Amino acid sequence: MDRLRAVWLPVALAAIGALSCRERAKEVQGESELKRAVDQMMPVVERATGLKFKRHPTILRRTRAQVREYVIHKFDTDVPLAELAGSQAAYRLFGLLPDSVDLLRTMIDLLTEQVAGYYDADSSALYIPTDIDPAQARLVISHELVHALQGQYIDLNSLIQQRRQNDRRAAAQAVLEGQATLAQILVLMPEQKIESLPNFWELRNALGTQQAQMAIFSQAPMWLRERLIFPYLAGAEFVRRFDHAHPGKQPFGPLMPTSTEQILHDDRYEAGDRPAEMAFIPPAPDTVQYEDDLGEFETRLLLQKLLGNEAQATHLSAGWGGDRYEILGPAADVLVWYTVWDDPKTAERFAQGLKAAWVNRRSGGPAGRRSDIVRLVLSGMPAVRLVDAPAGWVGWKHLPRVRLGNH
Repeated sequence: MDRLRAVWLPVALAAIGALSCRERAKEVQGESELKRAVDQMMPVVERATGLKFKRHPTILRRTRAQVREYVIHKFDTDVPLAELAGSQAAYRLFGLLPDSVDLLRTMIDLLTEQVAGYYDADSSALYIPTDIDPAQARLVISHELVHALQGQYIDLNSLIQQRRQNDRRAAAQAVLEGQATLAQILVLMPEQKIESLPNFWELRNALGTQQAQMAIFSQAPMWLRERLIFPYLAGAEFVRRFDHAHPGKQPFGPLMPTSTEQILHDDRYEAGDRPAEMAFIPPAPDTVQYEDDLGEFETRLLLQKLLGNEAQATHLSAGWGGDRYEILGPAADVLVWYTVWDDPKTAERFAQGLKAAWVNRRSGGPAGRRSDIVRLVLSGMPAVRLVDAPAGWVGWKHLPRVRLGNH
């Protein structure tokens, strides 16, 4: 889903903009006014980001129906059906996606509702829906101009289309959206001191309340809602810290964070704490349908969903060092998940928390399943393995194993 970065511009932008610069967001209505707004904002965007435009971006209008067609087109071209089916099976097995929810249909409906504008890297153009509130147009244009500028220096598609690297992809998306969100405020309020703004990540509850007024967003699973908000707010907070610690530099290339752990924890980023590279060792005991990782942020969301306590989930997921899961079986009904941790204490804490969470996960569920959560040591690193599968699964006698690549 993250491969659709171009269309992930929720009402979050309007909310953040409203906190600081609503009175500056003069109405933009006609095509000529849009182009004039772009021309006026380009020099300010350059100053806010420290980058220069190499060419003038194109701006076009699209109806809401055309926006939906674009969303569907991006799914059709960027996300193979097998990948989408594997991702859906995984999040259902984790309990983050209800079995009754069709992931593709939900994502299309959700993105169509949430889009306030988007930059398409393939056509190098930014698009504004015809039904957008004219007072919000400058907010949207300023944000999408940053993406247009980013696209002239880095390959946006290569960052967002990293296959089966969910956490690394989420970190890259957070940098792109975070920089655009932060620069947007500087464009519309150039005298604003960034350090005086509230913590962006702490705004998510208020933002979620606002977006809950939107019919489709309010009905979406918690995991999807949080994933939609994360790159904008957690990303903006990361970029603010980065700009302070690394003035004059860009959070791209060798300075690009590699995990949501680095997005969430400044000390982990500055220490260069990269997640352990994990790979399953062939041959597998059954048909492998899909594999990927969650990362610290989605591990936190998993525990929050199953335990019902955000503070506890945040505490239990601290110390994450890497993870990898595999979905197996002809019916894609087997989950094997390995996580590694910074030290034995955090591993044991997580293992006990996951056991309590998994009791809730399987309470009242279908009979005939078996779950196993154990502590392990992988290449000297404390680890935890979860296996959840039918009781009669052939792989119980020879469970999938993993190796660490950078430890």
